[in-house]
Amino acid sequence: MTYNTLLYQVADNILTLTLNRPEQLNAFTVEMAEELIHAFNRASNDDDVGAIVVTGAGRAFCAGMDLSESGNVFGLSEDLSPTMHDMETRLDDPDIVKGVRDTGGLVTLAIYDCNKPVIAAINGAAVGIGATMTCAMDIRLASEHARIGFVFNKIGITPEACSSWFLPRIVGISQALEWTYTADILNAEEAREGRFVKAVYPADELLDEAYKIAAKIVVHSPVAIALSRQMMYRNSAQAHPIEAHKVDSLAIFYASQTSGKEGVSSFREKRKPVFTDKTSTDMPPFYPWWE
Repeated sequence: MTYNTLLYQVADNILTLTLNRPEQLNAFTVEMAEELIHAFNRASNDDDVGAIVVTGAGRAFCAGMDLSESGNVFGLSEDLSPTMHDMETRLDDPDIVKGVRDTGGLVTLAIYDCNKPVIAAINGAAVGIGATMTCAMDIRLASEHARIGFVFNKIGITPEACSSWFLPRIVGISQALEWTYTADILNAEEAREGRFVKAVYPADELLDEAYKIAAKIVVHSPVAIALSRQMMYRNSAQAHPIEAHKVDSLAIFYASQTSGKEGVSSFREKRKPVFTDKTSTDMPPFYPWWE
């Protein structure tokens, strides 16, 4: 697939995924949504990719939905009258997918399902979907120029991109509600104080700091990393720790016979491990356990 709104660049086992509509402040479109879904699905089992850094071209990360688009800017059908029953029983029906399902949510679900860790390098304005898409990313770093806003109520709509699931888990429900109710634009320090971003850096250091974290990740077993990512997200949402125990047990069982052997050997031999497992071919037979 040729991307019109993204740059997909891999170096040193790190994918840099750049939102690339700089003259429109990387405003989000249906085309960008489709390309992001493709890119995350592509990277998920690309053995050349060990971690993903997402950033924006120019002075913005993503200034939200492109409201200059003609017709329904969200790409949704105004000829349908969907019900919750439809969402329960027809979720993958083409009419529902194209005409009803939130495009931002389709992107964050692709991020959620991805096998690779995702780091957001928020270099500038991240508003609306520009903010909520980063909620599904594992680590968020911000430039001193970053401005982050969950501004949906201001324009008469609701939070999207599954952010009502992700955001309270990141910052707590009270903070999530305040930011949503007020629709305030947060500066980088306010976002850090609210624990939405890990740290704030000068603009010219942001990507380097993201790459430093990514470089620490890509040297480990890619299968162990992929399992750890899905275990943390999915098990933390379970009602009882016994559900996590079931998955943990299978994960340790299979890892002890594969990448774990190299890990133990390298520890005993006082050397760095050399992992050869691949997410494309070596995921354990119980994966994905949620299907």
